[in-house]
Amino acid sequence: MTLHEYHQSGDRILHGWRFPVLNLAHAHFIFKMAAVQGGLVDAVEEKDIKTEPSNDSGGNNNAGEARLLSPSPGSSASAGSAKSTTGAPEDQSTLLAVLQFLKKNKLTESVDILRREAGLPEDVLDSKGTDSSGAGSGAAADSADAAGGDASSLLSRVTGSSSAPAPAPTKAPGEDQPDVNVVLSAYSQQGDPALYGVYYNGLKRFIESVLDCHRAELSQLFYPLFVHMYLELVYNNHENEARFSGDQECYYADDLRVLSSLTKKEHMRGNETLLDFRTSKFVLRISRDSYQLLKRHLQERQNNQIWNIIQEHLYIDIFDGMPRSKSQIDAMSGSLAGEAKREANKAKVYYGLLKEPEIELPLDDEDEEAENEEGKPKKKKPKKDSMGSKSKKQDPNAPSQTRIPLPELKDSDKLDKIMYMKEATKRIRLAPDNLPSICFYSFLNAYQGLTAVDFTDDSSLIAGGFADSTVRVWSVTPKKLRKVKSAADLNLIDKESDDVLERIMDEKTASESKILYGHSGPVYGISFSPDRNYLLSSSEDGTIRLWSLQTFTCLVGYKGHNYPVWDTQFSPHGYYFISGGHDRVARLWATDHYQPLRMFSGHLADITCTRFHPNSNYVATGSSDRTIRLWDVLSGNCVRIFTGHKGPIHALAFSPNGKYLASGATDGRVLLWDIGHGLMIGELKGHTDTIYSLKFSRDGEILASGSMDYTVRLWNAMKAYDDLETDDFTATTGHVHLQDNSQELLLGTYMTKSTPVIHLHFTRRNLLLAAGAYNP
Repeated sequence: MTLHEYHQSGDRILHGWRFPVLNLAHAHFIFKMAAVQGGLVDAVEEKDIKTEPSNDSGGNNNAGEARLLSPSPGSSASAGSAKSTTGAPEDQSTLLAVLQFLKKNKLTESVDILRREAGLPEDVLDSKGTDSSGAGSGAAADSADAAGGDASSLLSRVTGSSSAPAPAPTKAPGEDQPDVNVVLSAYSQQGDPALYGVYYNGLKRFIESVLDCHRAELSQLFYPLFVHMYLELVYNNHENEARFSGDQECYYADDLRVLSSLTKKEHMRGNETLLDFRTSKFVLRISRDSYQLLKRHLQERQNNQIWNIIQEHLYIDIFDGMPRSKSQIDAMSGSLAGEAKREANKAKVYYGLLKEPEIELPLDDEDEEAENEEGKPKKKKPKKDSMGSKSKKQDPNAPSQTRIPLPELKDSDKLDKIMYMKEATKRIRLAPDNLPSICFYSFLNAYQGLTAVDFTDDSSLIAGGFADSTVRVWSVTPKKLRKVKSAADLNLIDKESDDVLERIMDEKTASESKILYGHSGPVYGISFSPDRNYLLSSSEDGTIRLWSLQTFTCLVGYKGHNYPVWDTQFSPHGYYFISGGHDRVARLWATDHYQPLRMFSGHLADITCTRFHPNSNYVATGSSDRTIRLWDVLSGNCVRIFTGHKGPIHALAFSPNGKYLASGATDGRVLLWDIGHGLMIGELKGHTDTIYSLKFSRDGEILASGSMDYTVRLWNAMKAYDDLETDDFTATTGHVHLQDNSQELLLGTYMTKSTPVIHLHFTRRNLLLAAGAYNP
């Protein structure tokens, strides 16, 4: 409810309740509610409300220490009076303040009720009250003690005195964002606008003068402080004073460009970037020594403006130990809301693989000739273990088989598993001296219209999503695509015959490709089901469509997103799929439910890519807010937040063993993450443009990355893990020392003629397939 709505409904609320005893406690309550609804609670009182207990393990330790600073002149009296409710002068002053507030908003019946309950004369407001323009001076004249002046100054904050010219904005007719005004109203002016630049530059000079080890950490304050100071000045119509400059890191350039367009108070309403910044605290990770240095400086200078912003809008995650270096901070910085809190990455994650069902592997004719039946399984067992697909012993880090309901294997699935195992026995073991062959599929005459590509797991089909709203499917084997026969023709087939699956297909419809029509906007994401029977597509039209690859028709249109859906992906076990788009919410679906099963909310900008963990118990989402989040499918909770990218994230890939996650973004960097510990463990630099595709080889040895810079690069993923100091994982600081060894990890760079690489896929035998549209 906005303050304006509170004004309108106040009579009804107070009159309807008919308080039996409307005494000072009620008056305090009304007064606080009025101030809270306007977003104008006194700075000291708000600190008291939001104080969090400090602890050694981190957390926002700065919150509990606000009262250590010397209060500003405007709030000196309130610091004492906010705690006391016994003094008679203060009681009367508070009652007068509430009466003034009610009278100003024409709540006359409530004024009379409260006045009668308090036993005050009818002319009390005429003799003692003051209007909003003279609240401070009137109260000083009427009351000699500090409490009276404080009550009046509080009243002036609510009613809009000359020192606080920005009350909560009223809700415009037809405006459908009631919470926006409440969010913005917190930018009440609390100091001299002309001094904001002085405050900022004074802090800047101090930080530049401290020791190098502290300077890098304290420099993190520049960006969030600058943004909040700027927004506060603009909101309070001090555009000229808002033109002070701040030197920021280059990776915030895009954010500051958006911010520079906000030059009027009216521009702030409905601005998504602003609302993101206002509603989420910017997280800074600072060592205890650096934090104490900052606190001491602000205490000595009595710089309450800076301190208030730190209290209200920043979350300082304090750790014990040596301050971080500039390179360590830069590696983790850059997201819209700062770094992730260390607590966000401490939840238990079951990243192990599920135990594969026991399927007996039949022997081929040539195998039987070569060796006896007993020898064959013995030969295959070590290969199954090495690829991590089968394990007799349950992985301690794996979730239970029944943690989430998974579909039962059909006979066709079991046959496919057998084919997979056979292919795995012929898989090439990749290594730095044994790199994969690369087969590139170029889409010609696409005219920049190709927006998404996917391969089936067995590499038999390839699908493309296009800007003309179509989805096209090709067969990349000699076997052509055929539709199922009509119902009348199916009745004539002998359903008991061995080749019934072949007989149901209509040879007249055989072709190398099929076109799927149905979307009404560009198709941005596509994904084959593991059994190759279905295809998902997501579009700008806000829908996800499920297509049958037997009939090549649309079976279901899933409607839940209100804006473009940028990506969708099937679970490795089928049945479930994930989607994410412009509405910042990822949704988990099941193919037989038209409503989502889970909604994952937390990102501050568009969700640009989605990926399932190999065990299907978790999903990862990458966003334009430059963070990656890992969500638990069972509970719907966010269990990991990874920060470090300097641009929107467009590619994610899990390692086959489920332990690691790779991410790629517009900053041209590939980052490697340890899921169990929640830490960045590698940074691969080399690409010069956005990375749109990442894929691990089937054995997890090689990581391939595809980019808009027309290259495919291969990286030694195993060496990246092995080079890491495992002792770093035990550090409580929440970060590790990253080696700058990208060139050592780069195994090869492969140029295309003029084709951006938008998808990569390793076949079951570790041949690398790549795809993109030729850009003449």
